[in-house]
Amino acid sequence: MRIFQLFLTAFLIALIVYTVRVISTDGINLLEVFFGDIAKMGWPGQFNFDFLGFLMVSALWTAWRNRFSTSGLLLSVLALFFGMGFLTIYLLFLTSKHAGDMNKVLLGMQNPSP
Repeated sequence: MRIFQLFLTAFLIALIVYTVRVISTDGINLLEVFFGDIAKMGWPGQFNFDFLGFLMVSALWTAWRNRFSTSGLLLSVLALFFGMGFLTIYLLFLTSKHAGDMNKVLLGMQNPSP
């Protein structure tokens, strides 16, 4: 579990550094570029469309894991718009909270404790 947590931490740091660099050079016009590439129907758009599917699955899992509660729905919006920036922090929190028990991490309240 420690290796997984280290990976999440390292990826989050790298993602923050990369994002700051992109914002400093290209500005904060992510949605225009993201959906613009999809509209062009080329490989960058295909990748973005595929990635959008992953974001949607992540958001749906987050909402489901929290039984579609108000907090779960709010977290799912974060998952959709912040991707791995959200998911790394959420998984680090969950793996710590549940002491590495991946059944509890992945299933949440769907997996009642005895």
